[in-house]
Amino acid sequence: MVGNIALSFHRAAAAVVRRVLESHGHPVAGAEGVHEEMFGLLEHGRVDVLVSAWLPSSHGRYLSGFRDRVRVLSPHYQPHCVWAVPRYVPFDMVGEVSDLVRPEIAGRMTTAIDGINPGAGISRFSAAMVKAYGLDRAGYRFRPGTEGDFVARVGRGIAAGEWFVIPLWRPQFLNRLHHLRPLEEPKGLLGSVDDACPVIRNDALERVGPEAVARLDALALGNDGVEEIDALINVDGLSPLQAADRYLAAHPREVSL
Repeated sequence: MVGNIALSFHRAAAAVVRRVLESHGHPVAGAEGVHEEMFGLLEHGRVDVLVSAWLPSSHGRYLSGFRDRVRVLSPHYQPHCVWAVPRYVPFDMVGEVSDLVRPEIAGRMTTAIDGINPGAGISRFSAAMVKAYGLDRAGYRFRPGTEGDFVARVGRGIAAGEWFVIPLWRPQFLNRLHHLRPLEEPKGLLGSVDDACPVIRNDALERVGPEAVARLDALALGNDGVEEIDALINVDGLSPLQAADRYLAAHPREVSL
């Protein structure tokens, strides 16, 4: 059983992992859910492989209680969190997070900061940032929500020419679609650049087999690769497995099965 967090870029990486396992003769079933749920399923043996744990910053807390019972593989990509604004918001007016509290900026920005589910690292970091930067005193508030609402909110805001800030990360297809501009965040509250690592339960290693484990350990998609697959899903309308197949066909030397 391969599990992934219920966000499109996690589905993208999980689809490639599924194709690797299938190429080694494994029939693969999938499961997905929110962050806390999926790490719980991994801990209790309901999934064998989780794609992926972002370590150390975003997901380390979820894995810490049972890390001795799993093998953490080499990272498939290196995600990082940002706050970003549309590229039409002038850099000389809004270049870093602290600029958002200036009265002339707060008066123009939409003060609702919309994000994804509360268990995500970016959501935890963003809720803390609203207070740490005094944004709450300027009228801002962080609102976690679903991935669908988050994506739709970005599209509506850009279509309307709205000034807004969005908690974002790489890899995510919105970076390719809208070319959002990251803000400087001098307090360092958005965590480090993480390693996105597949995690396999120790008691599943023998079933997966050393050759498949070695292949997964060597798989390097990079942020660009995950964003490419994510865009195939969300912009081109492919299923995750269809997107993985197209990506694998286009990159035979980089990602050989």
